[in-house]
Amino acid sequence: MDAKVENAHPFDVATRVEQRDGRWQGATSDDYHAFVGQFGGATAATLLRALMMQPERAGDPLAFTVNFCAPIAPGSFELTPRLIKATRSTQHWGIELTQPDAGVAAFATAVFAQRRETWTHRPTEMPQTTAYGDAPVYSREGVAASWVRQFEFRFVENEPSFGSAGQQIPASPHTKSWIGHSVPRTLDLLSLSAIADAFFARIFHVRGELLPIGTVSMTTYFHVDAADLANEPIPAVLGVADANVFHKSFSDQTGELWSPSGKLLATTHQITYFKA
Repeated sequence: MDAKVENAHPFDVATRVEQRDGRWQGATSDDYHAFVGQFGGATAATLLRALMMQPERAGDPLAFTVNFCAPIAPGSFELTPRLIKATRSTQHWGIELTQPDAGVAAFATAVFAQRRETWTHRPTEMPQTTAYGDAPVYSREGVAASWVRQFEFRFVENEPSFGSAGQQIPASPHTKSWIGHSVPRTLDLLSLSAIADAFFARIFHVRGELLPIGTVSMTTYFHVDAADLANEPIPAVLGVADANVFHKSFSDQTGELWSPSGKLLATTHQITYFKA
């Protein structure tokens, strides 16, 4: 194995892509396995990394939508990126992830933008919360999905409690939790794209039990660029998550990612499948 890869952070190993014989390729990582297939956040970050490595790419991600068509099976996969349209300020990209047995297992669209210094106004304020250093680390002991162990969670509101019998009265889907890589890593745009999917499924909190679920589609909007993140090294974000509707096997999920200094870095929206 290449020394750089061997010494790399687990997240960078899991989302590594390279071009061979004119084709972009990657592979899953056992460190980011979910209940069925690969953790969606790792898949999203891999797709975004491939797009950011394109020579024609200009600017940083502004909007990023991933559609999960089938579980990402362990092993290698191919990526097919395509520049759809470019303007003076934005680029529109598409990318597909394919595996031999599944065909297209996931595909994404991304808008990249070249941000310019202009008028700024931030009317939304960060929710009051316990400071990162004062919040207790959530125990992941006994968690079967390996991806959960790759992140450190510090719940400050509505820590989950998953019992075998569940809850008779639905609990709140709202949570606040500091989230960072369990092996310390300064967060970047790829980290944000993965953490946007690191919220536990809202139905787990509402029902108090683990149920079969899966993300169908996820969109993340980035409110900062790479230069903004470089100016403020961030070890973890405050993730604020909620849901509005659970109905006929599908539910939504919303999330906000805040820096410790109170800057809204990204917002995310999902639609998920559940079986209950």
